[in-house]
Amino acid sequence: MEETKQIVLEKLFKQVLTQLDPDPEREGLLATPRRVASAMQFVTQGYETDPKEILLSALFKEEYRQMVVVKDIEMYSLCEHHLVPFFGKAHVAYIPNGYITGLSKIARVVDAFAHRLQVQERLTVQIRDCIQEALNPLGVAVVIEAQHLCMMMRGVQKQNSVTTTSAFTGIFLKDNRTRAEFMQLIGQNLH
Repeated sequence: MEETKQIVLEKLFKQVLTQLDPDPEREGLLATPRRVASAMQFVTQGYETDPKEILLSALFKEEYRQMVVVKDIEMYSLCEHHLVPFFGKAHVAYIPNGYITGLSKIARVVDAFAHRLQVQERLTVQIRDCIQEALNPLGVAVVIEAQHLCMMMRGVQKQNSVTTTSAFTGIFLKDNRTRAEFMQLIGQNLH
């Protein structure tokens, strides 16, 4: 009989605890392997999701050709180098070319890619490319601002550092005014 992913992960995390704690059988650690296995499956559930299908599930024909911006999307991910979290906000814009998608779908795409073992640079590009491929808009812009616990709680220990990445396609690359408008919109508090 094949063991479930949950059981395999529990066994592995129990082995890890025996290497890290001199008393891995104490009360506070008894259920830790189960809890960590569940948590790791939750934060990596993005592998089970097709982000492009998320966008296509709510595709609507619309002749709107101005910028659509969804900003301040809360984002949580795991650094693939150290398996510790990085978190922040994603700002996403696109200029439709005959089709729009449901606004919540943009946030769901961010989550689908963030809930994988990641680096921020790849995450930024994956979101951009997915929207470009699914909607074929006139352009896509993605900016992510994140804090990385691998830089904050270990290594260089810089608690106030923020990493910003960006990726653009189409008109956001070709037209400085369009890119500047996007940057202005995500930089100001409109609400």
